[in-house]
Amino acid sequence: MCVQLHHCVGVKANRDGVLGRRDFLKGISASAIAGGLAGGLLHWTDLVTAQAADLRSRGMACILLWMQGGPSQFETFNPKSGTANGGDTKAISTAVPGIQIAEGYPELAKQAGDVAFIRTVNSREGAHPRAQLLMHTGYLPMATVKYPTLGSLVAHEIAGGAGQLPSFVRIGGLRNTGGSAGFLGTEFDPFDISNPAAPPTNTTVQTDLPRYKQRLNLLDQLEAAAGGGKMSPESAEHKKLYERAVKMITSPDMKAFDLSKESDQIRQGYGETNFGAGCLLARRLVESGVTFVEVVLDGWDTHQDNFGRTTKLAETVDKPFATLIADLKLRGMLDKTLVVWMGEFGRTPTINANAGRDHYPKAFNVALAGGGIHGGRVVGETDSSGVEIKDRPVAVNDLFQTFCKSLGMKAETENMSPIGRPIKVVDGGKPVHELFV
Repeated sequence: MCVQLHHCVGVKANRDGVLGRRDFLKGISASAIAGGLAGGLLHWTDLVTAQAADLRSRGMACILLWMQGGPSQFETFNPKSGTANGGDTKAISTAVPGIQIAEGYPELAKQAGDVAFIRTVNSREGAHPRAQLLMHTGYLPMATVKYPTLGSLVAHEIAGGAGQLPSFVRIGGLRNTGGSAGFLGTEFDPFDISNPAAPPTNTTVQTDLPRYKQRLNLLDQLEAAAGGGKMSPESAEHKKLYERAVKMITSPDMKAFDLSKESDQIRQGYGETNFGAGCLLARRLVESGVTFVEVVLDGWDTHQDNFGRTTKLAETVDKPFATLIADLKLRGMLDKTLVVWMGEFGRTPTINANAGRDHYPKAFNVALAGGGIHGGRVVGETDSSGVEIKDRPVAVNDLFQTFCKSLGMKAETENMSPIGRPIKVVDGGKPVHELFV
């Protein structure tokens, strides 16, 4: 097979050098008609597989710190100190001159040279379920298509089912409505962990390994017999889940879930909270070859007592977030690990009668670090009241394009949905180029 396949079969790549699925099929068919290809035709998925193998060889990974409920931009990374809308929240300087963030993040302020703050992300979705799905998938929910969540997309495009541990692990997100693998299949569903400080439940083999494998073979035979010698689609999916579980629990890499392997100094550095343990576990999992880890912190729906609640939330987030970035950098992992901090929307500039802030998707924060992102900068600006975007709006598909560029994924890659419609990883948008120059 030629390295430059489009040269062999007369197919033109697009301006990024990427072959479209339809163009590839047309080109390969024309070549076959003209002279045939020895050994049979190559399927277009061979190119996708080759791309996934290339990305795996680079060791790219992503950690999503998901702030469930919609974090206030004023009390995080776009404070409006001294204004009526800013309330009592003070701004503090960071390690980067000219960049200020809310006072609850002194440790993150020290790491600001590695962090980029986008202050003008926006959407039209102000309801939790729809906004959570949008910010996890890049698409609005539809009755006919179940779009894959970001972790499943990244695992599918980069991991491709490789490795003994799950390619996508979600920590503390059992109430999360960020979705599943959707039409990509159960193989790329998240492996959910409720307590990061304890080993995953039901992951110990209760007998010796040879006998355990005999039992699994018997199960396969029973399922095949029940289907008249052929497995039903349901049984096939069931078998995939079993195979995935067996591969994991019999792997020596399971030690990655054991935080007791870390020194007391490291564990204390991440903080003695479930979120801190989740961030430490995320680092350990990525270090062990897991492609995508999502760590969820609930409680950001601050309709009441916004200032008191966000103060406590900042205490929970600040130290683990800052330590995660510093730890990844110290281990030489930050360049190949994209860290994303975000929620489904922001909070209203005006303060309601309950000293809270309501839903506000018109302008909110996202913070990024690692994965080739240039830190120490701010993208976008809102007006002095925080009501309107003054400069550089960033749409959700722009954000997803940025994720893809950071991880080396092709945003225009199409996956086939059950209704026979090819769906791109990202539909439209452009990467936020300021983060890469």
